[in-house]
Parts: sequence; C-alpha cells; structure tokens
Amino acid sequence: MAQRGIREVDAKLLMARFLPEYGAGRFTVPDRVALVTPDTDRASLPHRHPWLLQDRLVVKPDQLFGKRGKHNLIALDMPYQEAFAWIDERMNRRVTIGRVEGRLTHFLVEPFVPHFGEHYLAFKAERDGDTAYFSMHGGIAIEERWHSVRSLTVPVETPAAQADLTPLLVDAPDEDVDRFAAFAHALYRFYVDLGFSYLELNPFVVAGTDILPLDVVARLDDAEQFQQMERWSGLEFPAPFGRELTREEAFIQALDEKTGASLKLTVLNPRGRVWTMIAGGGASVIYADTVVDLGFGAELANYGEYSGDPNTQDTYLYARTILDMMTREPDPRGKYLLIGGGIANFTDVASTFTGIIQAIEEYQERLRDQNVSIFVRRGGPNYKIGLENMRKIGQTTGVAMDVYGPETHMTEIVSLALTGSAS
Repeated sequence: MAQRGIREVDAKLLMARFLPEYGAGRFTVPDRVALVTPDTDRASLPHRHPWLLQDRLVVKPDQLFGKRGKHNLIALDMPYQEAFAWIDERMNRRVTIGRVEGRLTHFLVEPFVPHFGEHYLAFKAERDGDTAYFSMHGGIAIEERWHSVRSLTVPVETPAAQADLTPLLVDAPDEDVDRFAAFAHALYRFYVDLGFSYLELNPFVVAGTDILPLDVVARLDDAEQFQQMERWSGLEFPAPFGRELTREEAFIQALDEKTGASLKLTVLNPRGRVWTMIAGGGASVIYADTVVDLGFGAELANYGEYSGDPNTQDTYLYARTILDMMTREPDPRGKYLLIGGGIANFTDVASTFTGIIQAIEEYQERLRDQNVSIFVRRGGPNYKIGLENMRKIGQTTGVAMDVYGPETHMTEIVSLALTGSAS
C-alpha cells in the first residue's frame, strides 16, 4: 500500500458528493470550492462558481503542505477582487515550508463562514485497524491541546457499518452526542468505502444541517485505484510540495492510473550510471538499498517498480521510458541496468519480459554505443521462457547481458554489476 496525498479541494468535493449517501439526509457538506492555478480561465470562473461574487472568501495554497496559517498563507473574509489580488501577489512565488522550497501554483477558494466552536475528527490506517480521533476543540492549536483528543481503534476485521465510535464522544454535550455520532459514523464509512488511508478534518464546524470541513488533509491507498476508478475519476495525485514531476514521471503516472497493475517511477539523478527496472515494491527498496550500501548511491539514477502483472504493452512503455532516459547522455565509464525482482506469485515473467525485449530491440544501437551492461535476475511463472528470451536478445543485439534465475540471490546482480564479483 502506498499512501498518496490529494488536494484539499478534491477531498472536499469527494465529501460533498458521496458523504450524504452515509448520512441519511441528516447533514450535507457544501460543494462551493474552487481551485485556481496559473492556467485557470479567470473570465469564466465566476460563471462556473457564482458564489465567488456573492460571498466573502477564504483563500489558501492547496499543495500538500500544512501549517498554512502559521506561515501567513491564509486570507480570510475577503471580497472577490481582494481575494484574487492576494492570489496574484503569491502565484509562482517561491516559499520555504520547513526545509522544503517550492513555488506556489495552486490555490483553494471557498466561502468564508463566520462560526463558533471548532472540532477535530480524523481516521488513520494502522496495521491492526483504523485509529479514530475526536476532540471538541480543533484548529491550529490542536497539537498543544492533544490531551483533549480521544482515540480508539476499529479492528481491521470490523465492518465499517458496525463500528462503534460513540466512546470518542464522552466530552460532547448531551444535546450534541447524536449529531456528532451520526457524522463520525458516516465519515468513517465514507473513509473506508472510498479507499482513504488518512483523513483529517481540522477543524470542522456545524452550522444547522451543514457540516463545514474548514481544513482537510487526505491520503488515499493507491492499491484501491483500480476498484475506485469510477469514484476517483478525474482525481489528480500531485507531486509533493517542492517537487515537480518530470515529463517521464508524469507519463508513467498516467500509465499507472489506467491499469490495474502498478507502474511507478521517480527520477533521482538523470545523469546517474545505475538504472533499475525492478518488479515489486518491496524488491525496489531492497535493490536501492543494496546500490547505496555498495557506495553507488550518488550514481543511482531512478527508483520505481513494475508489478501486479502488467501487460506486455504497458511493460514495453515502462521499459522504453527507462531506456530512453538512460541513453540520452553518454558516460565514458559505461552504465548499468538492473532488471531484477523476487520470485513472482502471479506476474507472468515471460509476458513482461516480452515488453522489455521490445524496448531493448528498439534501443539496441544506443545501448551498444553507450556501453550499457544489463544484469537480469528473476523467478516466477514462466520465468525459464522469459530468461531464455532475454539471453537470446542479448546475443542477437550484441548488448552486454548477464541473466540469472531464482538460484541466484536476488541482489547478487547488483554486486556483479558494480563490483565485478558476487556478494
């Protein structure tokens, strides 16, 4: 499971759209929220969101970082013209949040709601279940008032509809217990059913039958992406603040979102000499650690994985992306490509290797010219056919290639490539 943050605007729109299904009409979450970016058509924005001209507004960056109030990055109670002037003053400005520097490019705009009584509610996925948190006191000082937060764990085997969250509400006034219990229970079912791994409302307020989440932090479990294809339609998984996706990373991310398999790519050093094409999330960590342990961390060019039995075409596109990047700039010392993985449970090794072989055939001239050495280690369904095909493509193309099966330790190809000897 990988937890992937989503924008606050998307979390609020998901709540507005789906949360009423779990509340039986007892409350609603308004959908009056807009995202402003450098590409936003400002002229049409008030037509799409008439409330922008009717309400006083709240504006803040929406780029997966917190403590915006403490960084003076929240504008409150402003009319339309002032709010957008505030955005224009900050759009594309570089700021430092903690130790991370980045540009401000995405801003959330929503109505300003005068209110009293801020509350806190959150759910977090843990190994043994989900931990729920609630406090009658919310806001930017919640950390200092953490003693007021009640928590309980919903065991992993407990259906969401049967979870009892009422023990969280021991501090709530008697007249509010039923309302808070209904909301907490509905939000928990929403959290589970829509594939969240973390959901925090800090704070939320109650205004009549409206629940107003003033600030939301949300992360989704990307293992649910295929099952949630309809409900997550159009949802963006932005890069962490301070880091912009490369063209290749964005391409693989888009490819990943269209398949039930897992395709991940992070470019670490495009001029690095050690490139990886690893099957499996756990294996990708082990291979990267081994490269670093052998003293080649500065040469590690990328990090990622292909897993979950991707089809031949998707594997080809993934492999082609890696080969294209690694052969753009020659290095007189040569380069190494590690095609590794454990022993697959259900991924068809022959099928995925067919895609990799197609990419090697396409890039064979550049691979030879740049003295690229490929080291392969794999096991699993049809691995013998896959390994034999890899040996043949090495012979027919003249690309240097060493191929090993499950009889060889998983990471031994790393030491063979980088030190010339087995570990």
